[in-house]
Amino acid sequence: VQLVESGGGLVQAGGSLRLSCVASGRTFSQSPMGWFRQAPGKDREFVAARRWDVTTYYADSVKARFTISRDLAKNTLYLQMNNVKPEDTGVYYCAAGAYSGGYSSTSDYKFWGQGTLVTVSS
Repeated sequence: VQLVESGGGLVQAGGSLRLSCVASGRTFSQSPMGWFRQAPGKDREFVAARRWDVTTYYADSVKARFTISRDLAKNTLYLQMNNVKPEDTGVYYCAAGAYSGGYSSTSDYKFWGQGTLVTVSS
């Protein structure tokens, strides 16, 4: 199983970015997929998740600004980031393989991508 993120980069505050995560080796149509991020010196934290039944979950800090979506045909997960803020800076990781019923903890997921760096300038 491989998860490959892309789409990170440098963006000004108030701007937008779209992250992508392509999964290969397995389809995750029956389990949640999610996005986490890790700022320098901080723990990895939950950003958003999407269940197979299209239910979505967001961290309070990104609600109404970020949107998670999936294209099952392409086995791809997306994160649309709008109105970004400097505190959104960090490495963003795609996660898959949550079979325990949870979705917001790093321990819920079995597979991880290598991450893509997002830097928001003020």
